[in-house]
Amino acid sequence: MQLSWRAKDSNRVGQQAEHAALNFLKQQGLTFIARNYRCRLGEIDLIMQDQKSLVFIEVRYRKSTKFGSSAESVSNNKQQKIIRCAAHYLLHASKNESPACRFDVIAIYPSGTGKSSLQFDWIKNAFQA
Repeated sequence: MQLSWRAKDSNRVGQQAEHAALNFLKQQGLTFIARNYRCRLGEIDLIMQDQKSLVFIEVRYRKSTKFGSSAESVSNNKQQKIIRCAAHYLLHASKNESPACRFDVIAIYPSGTGKSSLQFDWIKNAFQA
């Protein structure tokens, strides 16, 4: 999959990156739960099941690491928004259960080996609630 990057197309590129991350995670054995879960507290790009753990995933794409990695761009403020949004999800979606949860980041970069190749850097337990 090739992600074409133009400032006006950033939403489309973000959607393509999320789709690529979703396919990558499915290949790793995770089960899809939800995409772009939104509430007044924030947004979670992907929610997936990894065995008995519910995984809240932030997807980041950068065409270059010139200004830092994709993973480094998940600021403390962004982490707190994701955590609050995850709490909202759990309050409304889980049926009196408290599943084990974790927060992952999928950083996506062009691989450099071809225009259509992507590199995935999957950081499990990237931050804690």
